[in-house]
Amino acid sequence: MKYNKCWLNFNPINNYGDKEFLTEIIVCTGNKENNSLIIDNAIKELTEALNKMLNIKVDQRILASEDEAATVKSGIILKLTDDSTLKEEGFSIKQIGEAVYIEAKTDKGLLYGSFDLIRRIAQGQSIRGLNITENPKNNFRMLNHWDNMDGSIERGYSGNSFFFENDEIILDERIVDYARLIASVGINATVINNVNVHEAATELITDRYLGKLRTMADIFAGYGIKLYLSANFAAPIELGGLPVSDPLDKDVEEWWKNCIKKVYEYIPHFGGFLIKADSEGRPGPFTYGRTHAEGANLLARILKPYGGILIWRCFVYNCQQDWRDYKTDRARAAYDNFIGLDGEFDDNVILQIKNGPMDFQVREPVSPLFGGLKNTNMILEVQAAQEYTGHQKDVCYLIPMWKEVLDFETYAKKDGSTVADIVSGRAYNQVNCGMAAVSNTGNDYNWTGNDLAASNLYGFGRLAWNTELSSEQIAMEWIKQTFPHEDKVINTVHEILMKSWPVYEKYTSPLGIGWMVNPNNHYGPNVDGYEYDRWGTYHRADRDGMGVDRTVKNGTGYAGQYNEPLASMYENIETCPEELLLFFHYVRYDYKLKTGKTLIQHIYDTHFEGVEEVEKMIEGWKELKGLIPDDVHDRVSARFNMQLENAIEWRDRVNTYFYRKSGVKDEKGRKIF
Repeated sequence: MKYNKCWLNFNPINNYGDKEFLTEIIVCTGNKENNSLIIDNAIKELTEALNKMLNIKVDQRILASEDEAATVKSGIILKLTDDSTLKEEGFSIKQIGEAVYIEAKTDKGLLYGSFDLIRRIAQGQSIRGLNITENPKNNFRMLNHWDNMDGSIERGYSGNSFFFENDEIILDERIVDYARLIASVGINATVINNVNVHEAATELITDRYLGKLRTMADIFAGYGIKLYLSANFAAPIELGGLPVSDPLDKDVEEWWKNCIKKVYEYIPHFGGFLIKADSEGRPGPFTYGRTHAEGANLLARILKPYGGILIWRCFVYNCQQDWRDYKTDRARAAYDNFIGLDGEFDDNVILQIKNGPMDFQVREPVSPLFGGLKNTNMILEVQAAQEYTGHQKDVCYLIPMWKEVLDFETYAKKDGSTVADIVSGRAYNQVNCGMAAVSNTGNDYNWTGNDLAASNLYGFGRLAWNTELSSEQIAMEWIKQTFPHEDKVINTVHEILMKSWPVYEKYTSPLGIGWMVNPNNHYGPNVDGYEYDRWGTYHRADRDGMGVDRTVKNGTGYAGQYNEPLASMYENIETCPEELLLFFHYVRYDYKLKTGKTLIQHIYDTHFEGVEEVEKMIEGWKELKGLIPDDVHDRVSARFNMQLENAIEWRDRVNTYFYRKSGVKDEKGRKIF
């Protein structure tokens, strides 16, 4: 099947001024006879990019010694170095005389440096005088795919899986291009199967699939990417025929030892496992009265001799609890489950923590676990797949949301305790930390359903590499590598992306309340419709007001899970950030916000404004007709039509619901059904 290659399409650039530096690639790695596959791929990427973007035919040369390298005066020089300022995956690029030097300690660093040079040229930037050094901020930069073995994707909005079909593994050219795409933005690990491991997926760790997985893992390794698998905690029962999967049972331990030994015999560079346990019906250690630490450490101890990592998700809550009890609060669950285990996990265990305490809502507070855990490795989990942010029908550029999370000060220590400090390992001198994103890809022609949604895949990789990049810069990078270099195109698409998240928030969920979606598929409004919300326990609206009291004094106590001064800030309705007001407080409809508007008027106004702003985005996009490829314009236009329909439905249903609840008319006299 034909498909595009997103930001690696390498669109032609007219009138680029620095071609004379770029006509030859010289490799100096000290090994003339046997360069690694990673370096071979770096050479291929540079060669293809320069040919397509600048119409340059590039020659290649391999040098065996430093003496030979010293004679080189021009070209792109890939060189291994012992520069102490560089980390394992870091690189430097220097333009000196008629040469461009890409230097790194490792082959992976040379690959990332090559992609960095390509990225700069693709944006039309001059490389004259370039002198940069880059090291990744996070050691783990990972994608989580929720792909199922039958080819479906849980929360997939871009077609079917390109990894699996009919319980078989797919190995084709698209797997290579997938590796190229994610490596180009610095992603170095991927989990290819759903965290909800069922049926055939449980068998991925058996002879039936390990041969093909080895081939896939080798392709990934050529781009510096490690393969991980989601594993079923109950595999000793389902595959091994044991009566239990108790992590303290000797037979269970022996079964896992044999299983993991076989995995590494097939795939010596296998990364490890991702586990979802004791949540939403998945098996786990609770069945046997064991803790999460006991469950995770069993696998971690067996993986450790092979260099393997065990990633344990903190998305743990009891979906069968009695939601009629207003003290029951799902937001508390992750903290309550894990805070008492701080320091009990082995050093090759990483806890994977969602950005918020609930489930990837359009607006949530940052999970208090990031400020609570101090002796445990952590990965920040975000969702590029737009489960609650528009299904990749509605445009919603998520990098600004993730930037807010990363910049959030947790007050876990006197200095250096933002979420970015913690997940990079800087805060507590940890190594096994980083970021993971639930992937938004599928086998659609454009990989992400909506062409504009590719900005989230690109942006995640760039942000995981360098958490200090701005949302604006990342958007501009992606646009210039994806669209023609026309000012009108660049400015219009940039404006659409940068306002898309707040616009989506306006016409969906006000002030942090979240959830008001159709059950199961999570698209479109259904104010009382969430799966576990049969008694209105998420928004808790009545005739007087709405919102969830999460204070310590009168509510669920969730606000008390934060460090000071955050706990007091959230506790007090007057100091609570208004964008989270309804997450932390029950608020009367006549409560005056800082704008002077009442709560109910704010709800009415934002939902009308959201629709109006979608209409403006559509008008801006229409004006790009003829300036960008017709197929791209038509696909995005079709998505915008769906988004407008969705926004109107949200506006009308939410406003009508709260008008009928409150009995308060719109001050502006607009029609509310």
